[in-house]
Amino acid sequence: MAKALIQMALDSLDFDATVALAEQVAPYVDILEIGTPCIKYNGLELVTALKAKFPEKLLLVDLKTMDAGEYESTPFYEAGADICTVLGVSDKATMGGVIKAANANASEAQIDLISVKDKSAVASAAVANGAQIIGVHTGLDAQAAGQTPFADLSLVASLNLGCRISVAGGINKDTIQKTVQAGATIVVVGAAIYGADSPAESAKELRALVDAA
Repeated sequence: MAKALIQMALDSLDFDATVALAEQVAPYVDILEIGTPCIKYNGLELVTALKAKFPEKLLLVDLKTMDAGEYESTPFYEAGADICTVLGVSDKATMGGVIKAANANASEAQIDLISVKDKSAVASAAVANGAQIIGVHTGLDAQAAGQTPFADLSLVASLNLGCRISVAGGINKDTIQKTVQAGATIVVVGAAIYGADSPAESAKELRALVDAA
């Protein structure tokens, strides 16, 4: 089985702080994610800056597109995004638009299952429509209410869709190996790294745990 990838969520609104954090963790992660608030605040300039500085890393732009999929995502793919996200609660045509834009730029589309009721149906239809990644995502508000992504991960993994499965939702050093063993091929880490006294050391520890899982 291929090694699981670590995705670092860059959630600060500050442009320079985002680049500085990326520099600290880049040796230990595979995907740099520009989080939704961060991309809304900083826009295309941050995409081009991170891609120029870290050309060897995959760059995910967490657009969470809800409408006008091809139109909204195309500029971000053209600026260097390797992956853009589109919400699974959006129309099939919207998801299809992001998938079309991804394919046109030799990139990938990720369908985010946050707030999706019938996750099996949406994930299956999305992959059939050409999506390369399904995102199992327990958002910050749901985490605050005590929810975790593990039941949803088990469900999506059991579908055997042949796509990559990304998992986000409070993953830390105590749960990251469990996440990989349950079927995640991309593990998304945010606060466990940027909230640590040494983000680089935390990322290094998580890298070792994932590689040993």
